[in-house]
Amino acid sequence: MILAAGPGTRLRPLTDTIPKPLIEIRGAPLIEHQIGWLKGAGIEDIVINVHHLADQLVDRLGNGSHLGVRITFSKEFELLNTGGGIVNALPHLGLKPFVLLNGDVWTTYPFKRLTRHRVTHGHLVLTPVRNESNQDFALSSEMVQRFEDSKRHNLTYCGIAIFHPLIFEQCQVEPFSLTRDLVFDLIRQQKITGEIFEGDWIDIGSPERLSALLNSSKSSAVTDL
Repeated sequence: MILAAGPGTRLRPLTDTIPKPLIEIRGAPLIEHQIGWLKGAGIEDIVINVHHLADQLVDRLGNGSHLGVRITFSKEFELLNTGGGIVNALPHLGLKPFVLLNGDVWTTYPFKRLTRHRVTHGHLVLTPVRNESNQDFALSSEMVQRFEDSKRHNLTYCGIAIFHPLIFEQCQVEPFSLTRDLVFDLIRQQKITGEIFEGDWIDIGSPERLSALLNSSKSSAVTDL
């Protein structure tokens, strides 16, 4: 599943007329790169949630056949945030664990690595960051940790994960945050594993980060490893 419903508020006015996942990066919309990464890892059935300027995404991607995948759109008539968006899409996601990717991520992460995980709850891809305000997690023996003393955190969530749909069985189709309202609690129960990725990763949620990516000549995304 690719999360693509958000309004991209921090990138306005650009996102007033184009959804963030359709911003062109190196000759193609970001989301088409992302679909290529997933396809390279053997993932060919993809669910995309849409809300802000949804028709543009639907018109551009269609059923995915021209990209070699099968796309199902999960439409939101009100913005459901990350957690509610997933719950709304559950009928399309099946009963087995699914890979989750934020629609504003550019990375060289090898997605095939995720498909090898056998999870009962969830597994997060984390990366070291210097900005203390984004340091929400730590990792100990593959278990994701959170402490009352935030200074013990040194990792941020990459917006890349694999989850078992059963963790959402008590959730309602309503706006809620995947991380703060669900994953944080599962971490306290020692049910979420993780890994550290130190390759190229950027969240293009701000003009500065988008500019850094567009001006970079060394980052390149991979489709398979």
